[in-house]
Amino acid sequence: MGFGDAVGPFVGLAKEQFQLTNFEAQLITFMGFIMFGILSIPMSLYQDRKGKKNVLLLGLAIALIGLTIPLFGLSNYALFLLTILMLGAGAAILQVAGNPIMRDVSEPGKYSRNLSFGQFVKAIGSLSGSLIPFAAASWFGASWKVLFPIYVAFLLLTLVVISLTKISEEKEDHQTANFTSSFSLLKNPFILFMVLGIFVYVGIEICISSGVPILLNSQFGIRIETWGLLGNAFFFLAILTGRFLGSVVLNWIKPQRFLQLTTLLSLLGILLIFFNIQAYTLVGIFITGIGFANIFPLIFSITIDAMPERSNEISGLMVTAIAGGAFIPPLMGVMADAFSVLVGFSVPLLGLLYLILIAFTRMKKFNA
Repeated sequence: MGFGDAVGPFVGLAKEQFQLTNFEAQLITFMGFIMFGILSIPMSLYQDRKGKKNVLLLGLAIALIGLTIPLFGLSNYALFLLTILMLGAGAAILQVAGNPIMRDVSEPGKYSRNLSFGQFVKAIGSLSGSLIPFAAASWFGASWKVLFPIYVAFLLLTLVVISLTKISEEKEDHQTANFTSSFSLLKNPFILFMVLGIFVYVGIEICISSGVPILLNSQFGIRIETWGLLGNAFFFLAILTGRFLGSVVLNWIKPQRFLQLTTLLSLLGILLIFFNIQAYTLVGIFITGIGFANIFPLIFSITIDAMPERSNEISGLMVTAIAGGAFIPPLMGVMADAFSVLVGFSVPLLGLLYLILIAFTRMKKFNA
């Protein structure tokens, strides 16, 4: 799943490679995230009939085909967009199957912990999209496109391992899912608020990761070319650390309480950024990443645990909501253009306030 996050670093790399305009470069991110909105519900319905493992293998295969295209040469921008489209499709399908299948292989009460640990491993894949091209250029003088054969090798290995792994999927006695039954879940206020929580979280995470290098450049004169890919790597390193810690902490803290604590920690991090002091900003970025780390798996697992018999439909809705990454960041850009880059960070701040709201109100009402 983490390979899908390479879409972010690809924007700057492909812009230089193909001499793109800013609009053309942003189509790369759009291509990656739009597939979450298009495929998630249909794949969740297919999964309800054919099983999670089959869908997991399908997602791996589609991503593999997409990442194989550059091995035969990336001669033009359109071909690269096709690669990103298929990578996004594969990542979307993997999210639909991967998150609920973790529940099938988890002991009772350990789903949130295991999902956080799975997201920790995912963050390693996310980091690779920044660190491998950086290392290839800095240490070996190689092209960033060395990333593709490495990804293909890992995908092939994963396909083989998953194919040989026996998974006892939990079978629920309920009516076969369809589009109507999936969207009818949104009539449940708890499900609606949690799905919107995923939409908002993914959007503001991308706001932070993409806005950090620009903020450091505009406020403190740190060159984007120097910070470059390491800007994303710094934020994802915090997320990586936070997810590992979360998988440990969740052995003792209930998921609902941990969601409250981690959203408040994120608020502290973002507020430090607004002090507009370089040291505070760097610390704030890292604290925000630590806080952000477990929000996605917590919202996802809490919602699935509330209605496990509808896990396929809920998973489809949740993964569809990842399309928030295509719609919220432009709002931050509008604010930054109208006022300043720092003011633009008010968009993720407002989004975080919504997440705090559902952590302290929807959770309370649900538990009652």
